[in-house]
Amino acid sequence: MYKVAIYNDTPPVSVTPMKKILLIILLCIYGQYLSAHDQSMRQQIDLKGTWKFALDPDSTLTALSPLVDEVVLPGTTDTNRKGNPCTNHQETSRLSRLYSYIGKAWYRREVIIPRSWHGKQIWLTMERTKPSRVYIDGRLISSSNDISTPQIFNLTKALTPGPHQVAILVDNNCGVPRQLYVSSHAYTEDTQTNWNGIIGRFYLEAVNTKHILGMTITPSATNKTINVKLRLAGKINKSKLNFVLTNLKDSNMVGGCRTVMLNQHFIGRTNTIEANITLGNNPHLWSEFHPDLYRLTAIIEGSDTLSQNFGFVEFETRGTQFFVNSHLTFLRGKHDACVFPQTGHVPMDLNTWMQYLGTLKDYGLNHVRFHSWCPPDAAFTAADQLGIYLQPELPFWGDFNEKDTLLMSFLHKEGENILRTYGHHPSFVMMALGNELWGSIDAMASFVSDFRKLAPHRLYTFGSNFYLGYQSWKPGMDYFVTCRVGGEKYGNYETHTRGSFSFTDAAEGGILNHFMPNSTQNFGEAISKCPIPVISHETAQFQTYPDFAHEISEYHGTLYPYNMDVFRQRLRDAGMADQALDFHRASGAWSAKLYKADIEIDLRTKGFGGFQLLDLQDYPGQGSSYVGILDANMQSKNIITREQWRNFCSPVVPLLITQKFIWKNEEAFTGQIQVANYLEQGLQGTPVQWQLAGAELSASGRFSITQNETGLLNVGTICVPLSSCKRSQKLSLTITMALPSYLSEQTNTYEIWVYPAKIGNLKAGTKVSGTVMITDTLDEAISNKLFAGSSVLFMPDSAANTVGGLFTTDYWNYRMFKTISESNHRPVSPGTLGILTYPHHPLFADFPTDEHTNWQWFTIIKASHPLILDRLPKGYKPIVQVIDNIERNHKLGLIFEFKVGKGRLLVCMSNLRRQLDHSESSALFNSILCYMQSANFSPETVISKDELKMLFYNTA
Repeated sequence: MYKVAIYNDTPPVSVTPMKKILLIILLCIYGQYLSAHDQSMRQQIDLKGTWKFALDPDSTLTALSPLVDEVVLPGTTDTNRKGNPCTNHQETSRLSRLYSYIGKAWYRREVIIPRSWHGKQIWLTMERTKPSRVYIDGRLISSSNDISTPQIFNLTKALTPGPHQVAILVDNNCGVPRQLYVSSHAYTEDTQTNWNGIIGRFYLEAVNTKHILGMTITPSATNKTINVKLRLAGKINKSKLNFVLTNLKDSNMVGGCRTVMLNQHFIGRTNTIEANITLGNNPHLWSEFHPDLYRLTAIIEGSDTLSQNFGFVEFETRGTQFFVNSHLTFLRGKHDACVFPQTGHVPMDLNTWMQYLGTLKDYGLNHVRFHSWCPPDAAFTAADQLGIYLQPELPFWGDFNEKDTLLMSFLHKEGENILRTYGHHPSFVMMALGNELWGSIDAMASFVSDFRKLAPHRLYTFGSNFYLGYQSWKPGMDYFVTCRVGGEKYGNYETHTRGSFSFTDAAEGGILNHFMPNSTQNFGEAISKCPIPVISHETAQFQTYPDFAHEISEYHGTLYPYNMDVFRQRLRDAGMADQALDFHRASGAWSAKLYKADIEIDLRTKGFGGFQLLDLQDYPGQGSSYVGILDANMQSKNIITREQWRNFCSPVVPLLITQKFIWKNEEAFTGQIQVANYLEQGLQGTPVQWQLAGAELSASGRFSITQNETGLLNVGTICVPLSSCKRSQKLSLTITMALPSYLSEQTNTYEIWVYPAKIGNLKAGTKVSGTVMITDTLDEAISNKLFAGSSVLFMPDSAANTVGGLFTTDYWNYRMFKTISESNHRPVSPGTLGILTYPHHPLFADFPTDEHTNWQWFTIIKASHPLILDRLPKGYKPIVQVIDNIERNHKLGLIFEFKVGKGRLLVCMSNLRRQLDHSESSALFNSILCYMQSANFSPETVISKDELKMLFYNTA
């Protein structure tokens, strides 16, 4: 029911309370009258259900050919199990379509047009499909290649009252520029697949001859106005036009408004009317914190109505940051590549999008970038309701070639369609021209200029990761989504805007794998080179070893993970199937810590715009890239809870700023506390408590925030002597804030390691320690002593059967970037996923460790050369095992032991004697020696001298 009517240019009237009540009653009665007549204004025939169907790969059928098969629409050939059954069960680059089809497909059904539709306009709407042709009774009526928005056809002349045959030809192999088939997530097989079918809303609609073709709403919170542009069919007197405004937050009427008709234009049979609606009171504002919505209904008296939801939001840039309704904000986002494995296509219903975006909200995100595609109306509607800022993109990834007129005209048309169709949604605040574009910068600038004229209150950028970051920002961009802000020499890091890269793009894979662990680094130098907001492009990309059994069991739809079947079988063949869950747990725990580190670099960068993760969920394509905290189906991997994740990904995050995580007990731990506050209010007076605790130390303190600002706030300095820590140990530093709103409490935790300043009498040249012989070469003399009964610690600088030491987990996908690195003559990543240890093993008595990699392992792992132990018995497990990637599945040893003859051998594939200036390396060296001189050192696996030599020196 319409709550309030706003009439033409009648000014507000001063009324007494009694008159106001009577006016409200009259308006409600009028609204009820309009509501009662609304159904007669627009009538629909829902086309969902069973349709006759045929595949036409050779283009031999016509609109009247016999069709003996059937499908259910909305749906696809995949969901209807039509097409070519999957026979290749060895595919590892992506998920497999159980039934795939690329080509032409016919869909036909009889419809009966009622007599009441005589004299009305009749429109066919297919909310989302591929290039199509529509036939009525065998005659071609129209065609469309709109793929980002609904296809709408005027069938008035062809559909007279009575029965008709409606035939629709959908072609997912022709009709759009060829580049899209491999370079747009609207088509790519890596994610939503190149499906054929019709999905979403699907209906015939009859409207009166005079009706509303479209409505563009531009609200202004500053001016308390709503600008409305209506495209109308037929010459309609503006006196017949009314508006109804509803506040959806409380479903109450909006009073005190005035409508002024500004102009009216007639072009042929199309009538354009513009109006301004002025609100008497301040409107409720839309943002992530209070997603308040309004609904505006335009009414042509006795002829038609059209409603759209909208919100009052001012999303803008000031300097290098974003502001929402004049409040500083920080975009905590993710990349979306249309990964919906159960259907193989984008969901079109509101419930699925509410669940999907609601999960992102639960993990502290407020932003989504749609990589080279545009989501449907349901996605925008869900984002409107949840308060999430969206960046759709044109369906393109590649060369923006201005000489390719077919491509340029198609993309321009798609952009205009996106802006007109979804522009009323308050969540639609940003737009990009595609992903990782190169080509004509002038053409990109021209596109943005045209789009800005059409929708001036939106922010635009040329393309996400434009020129892969090797070109700087350009005039015409409102903001810059990039991994770096310009070209640099390989091995430099000053232009980087994220912490991790492939080895081909940055030396050693970026700063997190290159620099000693700390929490002082930020991207301040990079953003100082750019005057507009920078958003970190595809942040993180840290792999996790899959949980095969659990994840495979989730697939019940159109796609199946034969890739996971293959990877699981490779693990079985390598004799490590029983370690799958261990690999998953250890690599996952480490990847979560790396995500935290990467995100916090962004948060502690003053003036930064935000980040777009790749990804919160796994990406099942491009070689199978398991880089998410959630799996491809948006289910938890059980490696970090959403509550733990929000500790560092929220509107308010307390941060520790310290130069290192590894300290000596002769030092005093020092660090600063900062708070990244992106609430809509200051936090002056909010208490911030900290506690540093371990086995031999407990200290705490309290600060109060003195600044009443948002952004990055300095809170206080911590200084705690560490002299009470006599033994090697891990400390936990916890920062807790009690917040006045939004969150009841916010906590963040950091791990600090303390080691004795002097550990034993270790020296770099030591050859013998107690009863242990130390060597970096297994020559004949040492081998003989070992065989005769000596205990030997072997720490080689290298070996034939090794891979390199990688501290972080491998970036994105090993196979893909191995090939790219080799083709670019760049180093190849070692490709590993962290370590798996046994923390209660006696070797770690004086070197506390988790079962996974942590910051104290940096120096040790970076100097390591994990040994390939594939020749050993399948049940053999190293003390410290390096987790290999899913492609190779090598058994890799960092620390391991054997019985050789009468002797005992312990191997450390990181030469700790060359690292004794690092206290953590000294502590591990000492802990190893203590273990080797104890009764606990009793290797069970026997190996011969020849087998030992082959293990280290024979590559066959």
